[in-house]
Amino acid sequence: MSAPTGSDRILERMMALHPKIIDLTLDRVWRLLAALDHPERRLAPVIHIAGTNGKGSSQAMFCAGLEAAGKRVCAYTSPHLARFHERIRLPDGLISEPDLEAVLAECEDANGGASITYFEITTVAALLAFARAQADYTLLEVGLGGRLDATNVVEKPVLTMITPVSLDHQQFLGDTIGAIAGEKAGILKPGVPCVVNRQADEALAVIEARAEALGAPLIVAGRDFDVWEERGRMVFQDLNGLLDLPLPNLIGAHQVENAGAVIAGLRQLGFDDTVVEAAVTRAEWPARMQRLRHGPLVEAAGAAELWLDGGHNPAAGVAMAEALSRLAPRPTHAICGMLNTKDIGGFLAPLRAHVESLHAVSIPGEQATLPAETTMEFAQKAGITSSCAPSVLDAVHAIRAKDPNARIVICGSLYLAGNVLRENG
Repeated sequence: MSAPTGSDRILERMMALHPKIIDLTLDRVWRLLAALDHPERRLAPVIHIAGTNGKGSSQAMFCAGLEAAGKRVCAYTSPHLARFHERIRLPDGLISEPDLEAVLAECEDANGGASITYFEITTVAALLAFARAQADYTLLEVGLGGRLDATNVVEKPVLTMITPVSLDHQQFLGDTIGAIAGEKAGILKPGVPCVVNRQADEALAVIEARAEALGAPLIVAGRDFDVWEERGRMVFQDLNGLLDLPLPNLIGAHQVENAGAVIAGLRQLGFDDTVVEAAVTRAEWPARMQRLRHGPLVEAAGAAELWLDGGHNPAAGVAMAEALSRLAPRPTHAICGMLNTKDIGGFLAPLRAHVESLHAVSIPGEQATLPAETTMEFAQKAGITSSCAPSVLDAVHAIRAKDPNARIVICGSLYLAGNVLRENG
């Protein structure tokens, strides 16, 4: 474990500024932004992305396309996987430790010890860093919901996007698809076009009603554009015609859908087919069906394939199952650790037909981890042969001993994925 940095110490203090991790309101954010002379008003043109699944992948595609067009891009995402710096990407790369420490300290001083959540104050720090960067575009990924999310402070983005909406975070956003869609639709702004990925009818109806009330033009999948896979290629169609493109660099049919929405967004912004293809083929996003090829865990796996996915809700389970079905046949075993706030049964159910066994682990250092024994019980209820392991490494050794040429998928949580990436170097 590396020694704590200056930013680590400030972030630790920021964790103590509010008793709750999540407390949805914008009042504290507006107060701090005002104290810092409103950095949110000085951002390069903003693309704001909300949704349940696919936000990060979509942002990665936007970033790849915009950079291929020669644009300088800032991007904000959460949570981080291995280190906090991943959340704040400046045009020349992830924010440096000295710059992160400075911007966090400035926000801490301006806040003056007042109550504010960790996500709120760190989001303001990101906005402050972006306001000072020489950028052409700013990509903002919503943390939770949309309407009351700390990123929802930009008066007029150039584009918004709503990725597929499904059940997640019901304790904060509502227990129906419609209620959750209403929170996501909170990022819509008058006159600002919004690309809407394929949605359940209930979600789309809510989004359309909100857009009509605000006068926000919608570009809707299945109506204004479509995308599909055909003969190992991706076909995109809108009113301007057909595009024949390679399949996305990111794996899975859901990434074809995500790519289609990003293409629609880039075309709305006036970018050409070269930029669109780069968005599809150059995007990289860790822990989304990521094949691990180097590091101690890979060495421990030997001839076994090692994959990592941070999906953690029922829709992500469906997407992972579909991605596994596309890989060459190979005995597949899961290593799974989840948070106790997630629908573990819903996540595991789609995997039953695709994995031969599951090794349950607790997520190291995570207070909200589901105990490995509980994960194992849920897996057994889902019809998956399961057992517990003390760690991911122990699970890899156990699987390899039984099946040296296996495919091993580590899954269930972005927090587990981050731990794996740190431990694997």
